[in-house]
Amino acid sequence: MYRFLLTPRWLGMFALTLVAAFAMVQLGNWQLDRYRDRSAINERIDASERATPVPLSTVLSAPAGGVGTAGPAPASTDAWTRITATGRYDPENVVLVRGRTVDSRVGFEVLTPLVLADGTAVLVDRGWIPPAPGGATAQPEVPAVPAGEVTVVGRVHESESGAGTVDRRNGLLETRRVAVPRLAEQLPYPVYGAYVLLDEQTPAADPLFKAVSVGHANNWQNLGYVVQWWAFAAMSLFGYGWVARREARRAAGGDTRPLDRAAEPDPAPTG
Repeated sequence: MYRFLLTPRWLGMFALTLVAAFAMVQLGNWQLDRYRDRSAINERIDASERATPVPLSTVLSAPAGGVGTAGPAPASTDAWTRITATGRYDPENVVLVRGRTVDSRVGFEVLTPLVLADGTAVLVDRGWIPPAPGGATAQPEVPAVPAGEVTVVGRVHESESGAGTVDRRNGLLETRRVAVPRLAEQLPYPVYGAYVLLDEQTPAADPLFKAVSVGHANNWQNLGYVVQWWAFAAMSLFGYGWVARREARRAAGGDTRPLDRAAEPDPAPTG
């Protein structure tokens, strides 16, 4: 009954179905890897909220280049590690990162270099502030940095991709993305290859700053794609089997006409 499956046409259909199903299974596996990676990131974010901070130098490699260079980027497994560092803020090189949203309001994140005892610096995201009256891009009045030595506790944030221009306006650097290597070019000291998202500061931070929340990766979307691709693979195999079974039943009933009705000649007109 199923000898027709050995014909070139049906063998070709079977091969095509297997290739399509295999490709869809592989796409599902790729999304499964993405789900696992993003789940691991979310676990590190959650764990960092409760972790005891460790010295900055135990997580990030110190910059070895000269002025205007950035150190090595952290390993992906070190992102979101809670660290502590002590130094002095540099008020001459404050960075405003525009177009940032907190509580549905668009404003600025304020990054300030913390210059350490060895002369290197790490960029510290001190928090979000609203723009000045006049629009979302109106440059705000930035709270002054604490005088003297400052100790910060925060989480390591990887440098952002898509580096844009860095401009200086009214004595402040402005950018759209926190691209550490690009920002380092504007600074008079070597800079660590990641920045720190501030959790705590001694002396206390100005109350105008709002904490920048850490967004979790949308791992459930990837899991949905896994189910989708694997379902498509199963449906393609089921569809082949269903068509083959219908062909076998048609042949067993003595109907030798092709399944493709469009290939049949038009019936002769009557009347």
